Amino acid sequence: MKNLNQKIYVAGHQGMVGSTIIRILEKEGYTNIICRTHKELDLIDQLAVNQFFEEEKPDQVYLAAAKVGGIFANNNYPAEFIYKNLLIEANVIHASYTFGVKKLLFLGSSCIYPKEAEQPMKENVLLSGYLEPTNEPYAIAKIAGIKLCESYNRQYGVDYRSVMPTNLYGPGDNYHSENSHVIPALIRRFHEAKLNGEKEISIWGSGAPKREFLYVDDMAAASIFIMDLDKPTYEKYTHPMQSHINVGCGEDISIKELAILIKNIIGYEGQIIFDISKPDGTGRKLMDSDLIASLGWKSHIALESGLKLTYQDFLANQTLLRAS
Repeated sequence: MKNLNQKIYVAGHQGMVGSTIIRILEKEGYTNIICRTHKELDLIDQLAVNQFFEEEKPDQVYLAAAKVGGIFANNNYPAEFIYKNLLIEANVIHASYTFGVKKLLFLGSSCIYPKEAEQPMKENVLLSGYLEPTNEPYAIAKIAGIKLCESYNRQYGVDYRSVMPTNLYGPGDNYHSENSHVIPALIRRFHEAKLNGEKEISIWGSGAPKREFLYVDDMAAASIFIMDLDKPTYEKYTHPMQSHINVGCGEDISIKELAILIKNIIGYEGQIIFDISKPDGTGRKLMDSDLIASLGWKSHIALESGLKLTYQDFLANQTLLRAS
């Protein structure tokens, strides 16, 4: 039976995933959820993190805080991506152990897998080949987060778990004109092109790469599902040095098909130009989510439905978005 009064700390609560985790936890009846803004608690500051954990002593931690971005951001700020993510993970995971956190869930990324990994990507292909160069620093940091959890489990007997989501989208996403991921970037560009009467818009790459996308509510539900599994069940399906679990929908779509879908949802009538001088990134990234399916979880929100909900959220937050 769930303890709805246990203290739960959600790191990264203002982000798309963290805010959705809180919303679903509250919907399920959890009453003791704590969070801090970046101004209130800088997770890169080890002393501040330790002080926070010593004072609050949470029972569970959802580690959804991270520095994230698309191809442009990863190409231009590689040092920031590896440095900040390594420090966030190390500080939160070590403080969790030091101050007695019973369970922790670390949220990773599908970019941890090798560029040439066999598709769909199973959990066991981790560290079996070279990473995609455009986001290697971020991927290295996320791999380190997985191994931090596994190492603390092995040495100290704690219960720290990792989930690897595919590409996420949904309400609360980052629509920054340069640093956003593909879906929010396309939504903003098609929307603005429609308003401005532009006859064409240019998109990076050939449009041929295929990607899998998961609506954020599905990801948050999967995170809570994995956190709530009893330890014997979780350990039965994982291994001490391969404990992460993929979370995806099992289907992918080309960037070209995605662009056309978003174009139609928004009602943009201009032409799409694909700029082949820009990088494509990995040719295909599809997660093998058989493991989480065998545990009893599957996604529920189809891509077109999720995109319509996301665009509604975008329209509802126009005042905030104009500043970015």
